[in-house]
Amino acid sequence: MDVCPTGSTLGARVRGIDLSNPLSDMDFSQIVMSLGRYGVLHFPQQKLNAIELKAFSERFGGLQTSVTGKFCDPNVPEVGILSNIVENGVPIGLADAGQDWHTDMSYNATIGFANVLYALKIPHRNHRALGSTHFANMHAAYDDLPIAFVQRLADATVTHDFNKFWEEMRQRSDSPRPALTAEQRAKRPPSRHPLFLTHPITGKPVLYANPGYAVRINELSEKESNAILDFLFEHQLQAKYQYVHDWSEGDVLMWDHIGTLHNAVPDYEPEEHRLIKRCQIKADKVFDPSFMTSVNSHLSLKDDKK
Repeated sequence: MDVCPTGSTLGARVRGIDLSNPLSDMDFSQIVMSLGRYGVLHFPQQKLNAIELKAFSERFGGLQTSVTGKFCDPNVPEVGILSNIVENGVPIGLADAGQDWHTDMSYNATIGFANVLYALKIPHRNHRALGSTHFANMHAAYDDLPIAFVQRLADATVTHDFNKFWEEMRQRSDSPRPALTAEQRAKRPPSRHPLFLTHPITGKPVLYANPGYAVRINELSEKESNAILDFLFEHQLQAKYQYVHDWSEGDVLMWDHIGTLHNAVPDYEPEEHRLIKRCQIKADKVFDPSFMTSVNSHLSLKDDKK
């Protein structure tokens, strides 16, 4: 397996591995460390079915399923379908493009660790791929914050609310999303997390507040919280923190939810079809010290064999 960094603020291309096969302990450990270091990993020219996509993803943590039970593989509910394709008047998947900047699952008590997306159909126009995914580096965004600002908010927590994001998406004219029922909202209640998280892989702090779900800095008045969140939302999206992935069919893209934000660009028309399958990985393993101890031990064995 060869990991080649993009040279940008984020991203690396990973070659020499077939993700349809079970990972060796060493390859798994190298992927974990590379994900922490580069934030976004691109595995080109893969061929996976839903079961294989699930098997690769769940090695890293538990998988989240849809709150509505819709837009997922009929035989593998942990594999979601992202698509603008409509068959017989019914959308076959959930439209992910146009959701603006966010990081998935920050609204959960157990936050998200990573996404794994597998591209089956990518729209093109004039020989250019459409629907690119943009990323922002939250390690770098934290590093550039004023020291006095960080010290003042060192112990601050932020409330993240799934319903904020869901309702904003429902306002889109082409959205198939219904309003959440009381039962569905109860499955995704708001949660609180530190404004500055220590990343479990790098051991370094990251800025963990995103415009998709963050609604309040709990230790501040509502007015001051709004002002600081507005500042952070603008700060973390500076061009110098951003990286863009242009999709090809057969791409598997894996990214770190803890250290990045992402935004899928909706620059294609309804007849320009896009089809991607997705697994969302919870951070229910990566914060366990034994998880990283195992990862580091396998990498040490690899180094000893060189």
